[in-house]
Amino acid sequence: MTDHVAQNRTFWDGHSDEYQAQHAGYISPDRMAWGVWQIAEDEARALPEVDGKDVLELGCGACQWSIALARRGARPVGLDFSARQLEHARRLMAQAGVDFPLVQASAEDVPLPDAGFDLVFADHGAFGFTDPYRTVPEAARLLRPGGELVFSMNTPISEMCWGDDEEDPGTTLVRDYFGLRSAEVEGTIDFQLGYGDWIRLFAANGLHALDLIELRPPADAVSSYRSERSRDWARNWPMDHIWKLRKL
Repeated sequence: MTDHVAQNRTFWDGHSDEYQAQHAGYISPDRMAWGVWQIAEDEARALPEVDGKDVLELGCGACQWSIALARRGARPVGLDFSARQLEHARRLMAQAGVDFPLVQASAEDVPLPDAGFDLVFADHGAFGFTDPYRTVPEAARLLRPGGELVFSMNTPISEMCWGDDEEDPGTTLVRDYFGLRSAEVEGTIDFQLGYGDWIRLFAANGLHALDLIELRPPADAVSSYRSERSRDWARNWPMDHIWKLRKL
C-alpha cells in the first residue's frame, strides 16, 4: 500500500461517521446527482444505460450512488479503502433492501479480474484520493471493450484558485498549474492533473474522451459541502466536472 493511500484510509476511517452525518440530508440513494452541487444525472447525462450492466464504483463511501443504480437494474460492486465507510454502506443497503458485493481495497490495486465491467465510475470518489497514474490504468483494465469510465472531481481551475488556508476559491491564481499532482489538504493527500496530462494519460490506456461536463450550480443552489460564496464562484468558473470516457 502506498503511503498516501494509507494516510487517506486512516483519515476516512476516522472521519466517516462525521461525514455521513453531515451530508445525510444532501446525498441520498433516492436520487442520482453529481458533485458538490448535486447536479441531477437527468441534467448532466453523464452515464450510459445501466439496466442489466455490471458497474463498479471506485471510492463508493456509503454507496448512495450504487444503491440508486441497483434500483435501476444495474449489477453494482462498491469498492472503498475505508472499512468504516463500507459499514455505512451496509447500513444503507439494508435500509434500501438491496444487496450487492462490497470490496475493501484501493482503487490503485483492485483485486478483481480484467474486463469485468461495463461501467466504472466515481462521484468525487477514488480519483481525488489516489494517484491517477495508478488508478486510471486499473480502471481501464477492469473495463470491457466499449465500456465507459465516468468520474467527477475538482477542476484544475478551482485547484489553482484555492489557497491552502482559504475556505473558498478566489479570483487570483495561487497555485502552479504545471506543478499540479498531489497536495495535503486538511489531513488527506489529494490528486489533480492539468488537462493535457489527463488527456495523455487516458490515451495511453486506451480511453477515448467522449465529454468533459463542467458542472454549474443554479443561482439558488445550497450545498452541505460549500458556502454561498463558493456557489457564486462556481457560477462563473467550473468548480467540479465529470470526465466521460470509453475504452477502445
